[in-house]
Amino acid sequence: MNELVFFINNVVIAGSVSGSIYAMGAVGVTLIFSIMRFAHFAHGDMMTFGAFMVLLLTTLFPQAGAAIGIPTPILLMPLAMALTAGLAVGIDRTFYKPLRAHGVKPIVMVIASLGVTLMLQGLIRLFAGTGGSSLYVDDRKEIFRLPVPIESVRMPVVITEPQLYLFGLTILSVIGLHLFLSRSRLGKAMRAMSDNPDLAQASGINTNTIVAVTWMLAGGLAAIAGTLLSLDVTFKPDLSFFLLLPIFAAAIVGGVGHPFGAIAGGFVVGFAESLAVFNWSILLRPFRDSLPEWLELPGNLAFVGTEYKIVVPFFILVAILVWRPTGIFKGKVIT
Repeated sequence: MNELVFFINNVVIAGSVSGSIYAMGAVGVTLIFSIMRFAHFAHGDMMTFGAFMVLLLTTLFPQAGAAIGIPTPILLMPLAMALTAGLAVGIDRTFYKPLRAHGVKPIVMVIASLGVTLMLQGLIRLFAGTGGSSLYVDDRKEIFRLPVPIESVRMPVVITEPQLYLFGLTILSVIGLHLFLSRSRLGKAMRAMSDNPDLAQASGINTNTIVAVTWMLAGGLAAIAGTLLSLDVTFKPDLSFFLLLPIFAAAIVGGVGHPFGAIAGGFVVGFAESLAVFNWSILLRPFRDSLPEWLELPGNLAFVGTEYKIVVPFFILVAILVWRPTGIFKGKVIT
């Protein structure tokens, strides 16, 4: 049972955390692709920007959350979401809208997004520096150790306060996104524009409004994901370097242009990473005595080392592109 609890801590909880982060990032990527028809490589930097805004606001108002008993970064996160959504709309109107007006090909938009990536990375590093920073400026991160009600189990289930907020906000975001896309007028207009932009415009749908709403949704979700990841670990200006490949892998695994497929793809990639770096010899330890004498259980039985964790989403990405380019939910094929 101790080994099982170890598996829960290092695979189930860790995979759920990574999957939630990747899912929210992948939803933004797939929403942008479904409306604008290009892969937005600056999305990881929007996640970093959202976390940086929370860090700045928390530094300015470190005691704001104490009045209502929640961490200050969580209290100030909605303001950071609004700032990140404004940044996303501003980037679109400054860089992407003129290119769309000239009717450029999607590859030109992709290259432009790489330029935006470098610009955002430079600006964030200019103001945030190159080192890591804790978002808990004047708070303390709570760590909950939940004992297992079995006498022989000495190891508790460990979960942190930011992880609980992450799980709760992920559930609320998924429900909210579903209700918005299926029930609201704007959501139905977004789906119509995703299916056929020309027909949607001919039907009287204001495409400029749909584009702005798409960027606002993507920016808000990016701020949530970046903030909660930085709360759980630490804020780093190069956060996007570790997020970009997994969120694109999640979007493609689920089906590009399919928001709910992106959520599923995020958890597939998150759990695949956790399972790949998990030391399976610990889980097999109770069966050591029943193994043949010639079969010795190695000390480390992980598929890949922790330092090569980034290889896992790359492998998944290549495998999906070769085996099923449209993803699990048959999204749009990138052209």
